Amino acid sequence: MQKTVVLDVVGLTQSLIGKNTPFLAKWTQEAQGTTIQPVVPAVTCTAHATYLTGKWPKEHGIIANGWYFRDEDEVKLWRQSNKLIQSPKIWDIAKAADPDFTVANMGWWYNMNTKADYTLTPRPQYLADGRKLPDCYTQPADLRDKLQGQLGTFPLFNYWGPKTSIKSSKWIADASKITDDLYNPTLTLIYLPHLDYNLQRLGPDQNAPRLAKDLREIDAVCADLIKFYEARGAQVILLSEYGISSVNNPVHINRVLRRNGYIAVRNERDTELLDTAMSEAFAVSDHQIAHVYIQDQSKIAEVKKLLQQVEGIQEVLEGDERNIYNLAHERCGELVCIADNNSWFTYYFWLNDKMAPDYARMVDIHKKPGYDPVEMFTDPDIKMLIPLVAGKVLKKKLGFRMVMDIIPLDATLIKGSHGHVPEDKAEWPILFTKNLNQTLPQAPQATDVFSIILSHLQLPVPKQELIA
Repeated sequence: MQKTVVLDVVGLTQSLIGKNTPFLAKWTQEAQGTTIQPVVPAVTCTAHATYLTGKWPKEHGIIANGWYFRDEDEVKLWRQSNKLIQSPKIWDIAKAADPDFTVANMGWWYNMNTKADYTLTPRPQYLADGRKLPDCYTQPADLRDKLQGQLGTFPLFNYWGPKTSIKSSKWIADASKITDDLYNPTLTLIYLPHLDYNLQRLGPDQNAPRLAKDLREIDAVCADLIKFYEARGAQVILLSEYGISSVNNPVHINRVLRRNGYIAVRNERDTELLDTAMSEAFAVSDHQIAHVYIQDQSKIAEVKKLLQQVEGIQEVLEGDERNIYNLAHERCGELVCIADNNSWFTYYFWLNDKMAPDYARMVDIHKKPGYDPVEMFTDPDIKMLIPLVAGKVLKKKLGFRMVMDIIPLDATLIKGSHGHVPEDKAEWPILFTKNLNQTLPQAPQATDVFSIILSHLQLPVPKQELIA
């Protein structure tokens, strides 16, 4: 088999490769490349599952970054068990073809409880006293100690939240090289999220000085990785999951449902919490897609009619209509809403910010019943923010409880989003390779990435019935 490395540079599009990415500009000129028609929703977990299985969401079951677990009456995002993917993964196929095949999954999602040989995924420690400490999870378990012994603790707060920076992508890149030194896997999958942050904060304006800096930083990380792996005889695939579009219209879909009597809330400690079990209809928002779960099937038509009238909602799909995007899976909402090019969905369900739950003003990806990109900002109305944060951190180190409630509730701060199929193909994800022995398919779909990776490994692409 041919040693192969897949670099997932989140948010990278052809339009972003240029003067601020001198290495990638030269490398891609010497390679063959294409744009990929994105899977819907074009979000991390769905894209990763599609790339790794060659299946659509209706088959592998990853219908967003999270969904409503009906049997538990809970919305859960960013779960980590690989068992949630309901189709065989590329390493299952490769191991069946060659028992000597090994894979290192360095940050691609659903990376616990997996048959992958070597894995790395962010995994904080949640202590009994309420503290959350940066950490990671690896397989084998002692790989964690080897990586953090050389690189320091995984930089969790640079991976997500207001402090996001190149440090997290650089840490994953360096960890990948160490893992290669230790185990020499046949296939390595590397997740580099750096561009995702400011493309959502600021939008894809190439003239923004901050974005130019981000591009130079990720270009340097990619240069280091590609040179490292090519020197070891590896074929490198450069790809992305999605491109990011400029947005200026946050759609508060749950507030629409609440004003029309569909959403139930509980009042606790003078704040409101979404009561999914008692709500007739509610939405799990994820960037530019929202799954709307409806308890009483007889109300689907009226809820659909209501949402079709909301500015910013481009499509409202029910039943088999969801298979326009190969998305009709039992985990889906009864309705799937797709935003238009300039819009995205918030999870906000309260009508008065004074009643917002305490987690709304915190980085808390597991309690919020929907994705919240505003977690990448600090509240501009907080005076003396730096001394305030320093005091909270000191209080935490001294063992006292504290709440880092510094996140704003202003969705208009977000200038970039993703999830639907952008109107402009320049905002579609990309794939580049220097493997000239393989001709890339014309107008490839997201499911084609699976067979492209297998071909790089010099493994036959199995018939679909064999991977069902």
